[in-house]
Amino acid sequence: MDGEVVAPRASVFIEALRDIGYSLESAVADIIDNAVAAEASLIDLRFGWSGEGQPWLAILDDGRGMAPAELVEAMRPGTRSPLEARDATDLGRFGLGLKTASFSQCRRFTVVSRKDGHIAARCWDLDVVSQTDEWRLLKLSPGEVEQLPVYGELPEVGTMVLWEKLDRMDLACGPALGQALFNEKMAQVREHLALVFHRYLSGEPGIKKITIRMNLLPVKAFDPF
Repeated sequence: MDGEVVAPRASVFIEALRDIGYSLESAVADIIDNAVAAEASLIDLRFGWSGEGQPWLAILDDGRGMAPAELVEAMRPGTRSPLEARDATDLGRFGLGLKTASFSQCRRFTVVSRKDGHIAARCWDLDVVSQTDEWRLLKLSPGEVEQLPVYGELPEVGTMVLWEKLDRMDLACGPALGQALFNEKMAQVREHLALVFHRYLSGEPGIKKITIRMNLLPVKAFDPF
């Protein structure tokens, strides 16, 4: 059959991916799903403000980590077919969770992973995609990686997902009030994680126990029953 290749415009399609319907709580939970699938036992959610007065949020885990080629594939939108066989511990399905969850909350997200003594770092910046109209995945230099918030807390083997340019939080109301609103939103995230992951946090029989911390304070399991 005759036909044409009609690829979606990167600058338009990537903005459409932002509106799939994630709340902040569900987006964070989706990232933690990936950490659980990577057999992490400790997941640290850190958040704060940059020197420029902009909020950031990072999720670090001590899971398997990724080599550079694995990371690039993980950053690819639609990296896996839902028809492929999956492990029982794999909570993802369409290969979109990391990307759509992150895009839904921020305009720049970076993943840094350490495995076998090597560090890989890649970044999607929606402003770069918009300007170039290309699926241009950025590769960070060692110097740029070292400047990232809480990078020094990345385990010897593990992964960090960092959200910056958090434009969906509506915090443009002055530094003091903005930080207070950010803290309120993160308190809601804590409650959501305590409920959604309560079986993992309490270590129910047959489920690997995990620890989730928010700014180093443990999240305690909340069993709705």
